[in-house]
Amino acid sequence: MAMITSVTMNFPHISTHNISSNPIFSPICTNNPSNFSSSSSSVPISSNSIRLSSSIAYSEQVIASHNVNRRTHLRKNHKIKVICARSEPLKVMISGAPASGKGTQCELIVQKFGLVHISTGDLLRAELSAGTDIGNKAKEYMNAGRLVPDEIVTAMVTTRLSKEDAKEKGWLLDGYPRTLAQAESLERLNIRPDIYIVLDVPDEILIDRCVGRRLDPLTGKIYHVTNFPPETEDIKARLITRPDDTEEKVISRLQIYKQNAEAILPVYSDIMNKIDGNRGKDAVFAEIDSLLSCVQKEEQDARKSEESVISSTRADRTSLSKDWRGIPTRLNNIPHSREIREYFYTDVLQATQRAVNDGKTRLKIEINIPELNPSMDVYRIGTLMELIRVLALSFADDGKRVKVCVQGSMGEGALAGMPLQLAGSRKILEYMDWGDYGALGNFVNIGTIGGKEVEKQDDLFILVAPQNAVGNCIIDDMRAMTDAAGNRPIILVNPKLKDLPASSGIMQTMGRDKRLEYAASFEICYQFRLLYYAGTQYPIMGALRMSYPYPYELYKRVDESPGKEKYISLATFAKRPSIDEMNDAFDGKSRNQEKKAEGFWGFLSGIL
Repeated sequence: MAMITSVTMNFPHISTHNISSNPIFSPICTNNPSNFSSSSSSVPISSNSIRLSSSIAYSEQVIASHNVNRRTHLRKNHKIKVICARSEPLKVMISGAPASGKGTQCELIVQKFGLVHISTGDLLRAELSAGTDIGNKAKEYMNAGRLVPDEIVTAMVTTRLSKEDAKEKGWLLDGYPRTLAQAESLERLNIRPDIYIVLDVPDEILIDRCVGRRLDPLTGKIYHVTNFPPETEDIKARLITRPDDTEEKVISRLQIYKQNAEAILPVYSDIMNKIDGNRGKDAVFAEIDSLLSCVQKEEQDARKSEESVISSTRADRTSLSKDWRGIPTRLNNIPHSREIREYFYTDVLQATQRAVNDGKTRLKIEINIPELNPSMDVYRIGTLMELIRVLALSFADDGKRVKVCVQGSMGEGALAGMPLQLAGSRKILEYMDWGDYGALGNFVNIGTIGGKEVEKQDDLFILVAPQNAVGNCIIDDMRAMTDAAGNRPIILVNPKLKDLPASSGIMQTMGRDKRLEYAASFEICYQFRLLYYAGTQYPIMGALRMSYPYPYELYKRVDESPGKEKYISLATFAKRPSIDEMNDAFDGKSRNQEKKAEGFWGFLSGIL
């Protein structure tokens, strides 16, 4: 079974194939992905055999949403805040103290919005009644007089959330999570609501509601001696008071609820909406209805906006990028021809120019074609220097004074040095041919990375593959440079800014969050990388490309006939696609199509 393990540009040194070495530029094709046959690839592919590795991580991307989240904050009189998950059904959590009216509001929400109501109490009773594995496990704890562990409760909830109806209709989590551990478990599983509703009722009102509450043992219906009396004397005669509805126990339960609610608050503070529950049920629901309707409207607007961007991209591709001829083929043939290298130089340049012209000042280029991959023996520093020269001279032609910056030696004494990838790069830049018009020294200057390198006459800065080294961090020098540069554009070309261990071999944690935050502050204006099958670096499965200001484009490589191949457009994404979204595109699934549920033990093993 073919499996994908990485999205990478790690090409083997392949110089001979039964394929012509001349590059062919594959035109954009918008064929329906579901019509692709597995025979079109040199490795058989089944619809469920392609999976991307979860080890791929983008340090800039915060994976804190179920898929790709678009956050919109709507503020009304009571400071409504909504986070709307793009192209997803409504997901709601509701919380409230005992007798806050939460159950009544859940019924009204389900009636109006058709969400699947999920209550841990109902789930647990159903599991016990059905004698399932999770029910039997929970029963062991209950029989021993112990609380059911958070791990089992979370697994029970996530199993329910994985079912078809919950994913198609959306869900309403009633009173869950109750503890910080449960909330953190959901976060680790990337299960997050669009909105977190809290019903706020004064303690004295809650106590009165509980103490006056009565239960009909025949129907399970809840009444109140004054606020909601029974319809008949017969019903009134059989009503009972629940054991936990005494004032003493109610006060104890309120204290526990408040402690748990306060612990959970940091997890959902950005999407929490507190609603005054000390009103009639219709007035409370009117506010909830308005709030959830705002979520749905924002969802529709976001979907229309994305469709508009994608439509505009397809319509304008030819006119705005007339040099675009599709992705070049034979990318595993090393060395690349001059035509392929110039294709990428032009592609990068056009995207970068558009971003700079739009006023972007902190930009990042991620292009890792074979000759720009320092981990392979085919890495050519000359190819990187050629790309830098194209960028610098093009901006110089526009009248800008460009400073090309290469980091100098870091560290002191025995620890002094610089990354091998950049060894000799400054000398190469100085000896390169910069044209017959005296560009070097006038419009283009070469320097190092640091605040002292920023001069008044500089208009734009290009940083050549800035990267941390073991025992040394380049980010402090970069931060000093960006501070000094102000609003002047700074462009990073193939940066590597992940934290590395100190010289002692221990990862430096002090200030790590700030360093990663700074590294993520640069916006990608161009990205190109290839997709491979698991355990191999040949054949190429496809490619992911983004050229500012257009969306990310996912392509599949197909063999047309012996010696011929092309790249076919599979999907377009407004933001960088997640692993699951790319998998769905290769599997021929629609953006919202269901994934097969894993079942309880799959969830439980993942949590434990």
